[in-house]
Amino acid sequence: MRYGATILDATGLRLTPDEKALFRAVKPFGFILFARNIDTPDQVRALCAELREAAGHNAVITIDQEGGRVQRLRGPVWRDWTPPMTFVQAAGADAAQAMYIRFRLIADELFGLGIDSNCAPMVDVAGPQTHEFLYNRCYGTDPDQVAALGRAAADGMLDGGVLPVVKHIPGHGRATMDSHFNLPLVGADHATLTAHDFAPFKALNDLPMGMTAHLVYDAIDPRPATLSPVMMDVIRSEIGFDNLIMTDDISMKALDGAVDQISRDALAAGCDVILYCNAALSDRAAVADAAGEMTDAAQTRAVRALNARRTPDEIDIPALTAKLDALLGGGLHG
Repeated sequence: MRYGATILDATGLRLTPDEKALFRAVKPFGFILFARNIDTPDQVRALCAELREAAGHNAVITIDQEGGRVQRLRGPVWRDWTPPMTFVQAAGADAAQAMYIRFRLIADELFGLGIDSNCAPMVDVAGPQTHEFLYNRCYGTDPDQVAALGRAAADGMLDGGVLPVVKHIPGHGRATMDSHFNLPLVGADHATLTAHDFAPFKALNDLPMGMTAHLVYDAIDPRPATLSPVMMDVIRSEIGFDNLIMTDDISMKALDGAVDQISRDALAAGCDVILYCNAALSDRAAVADAAGEMTDAAQTRAVRALNARRTPDEIDIPALTAKLDALLGGGLHG
């Protein structure tokens, strides 16, 4: 079966008849959930089943469950987490072990709902210029440390049956603006970017999926990375990431133009699949039509990503929670 080159979303807690019809027609590779799609565990499981039935295959269902400000599952039903930067600082020398446990527990919650992917780890390297929308979502300021913590997070998810999506490739840490509203420009030279910003992504280039950054790297190409064949060549060749690449949400204001044309440009640049969220059904249909079916190369990467899904290993959740509390001195929750 050839997948549609899109990852789409739903309006509410269950699919509308029109959404079911669209998803049956375009067969998206996957879906993403937001807080508006979350009520009770049974409801989320039912929605995930509806999404997969409509798509006609065992579609990836992903979510943003980083912790801190960016988490769609929240208390009292699910765990609340401190922001990643705060969490890492609290864990100190035990940060890698704590990060593994954090994401193993997150994976347990997601997998139990039918969600088999998470848009994490976020291995953008923080710095003094990092915009506040991103800073406390980062894991640190040292590329090697960020890579190690990203690996621990990814391992925790994979062991829990959840596919990680490493983001924002090739690195968002130098952004001084929020790409939800503006297009950030990065002026660092290529050598600096390679040694610093790109390094965690190169260290994690074996992960099954990655998400692009809506940034312009002036020293390399004047186009946003998501739409740049030059930057995609950097990602594929220099960073060595040859697995599935999805765009960040193309509805973000960093990208200018009609969403159907943005879809075509992103795929022409070398992205494999278009992530499009928070739009009217007619706009979702237009993006799905523009994206069409996956190319042969994208389909190969998609199948490889799906084949990376594992049956979760068996763990003692209360014991793991107690271990994390001990590492953090009781600071598990936010």
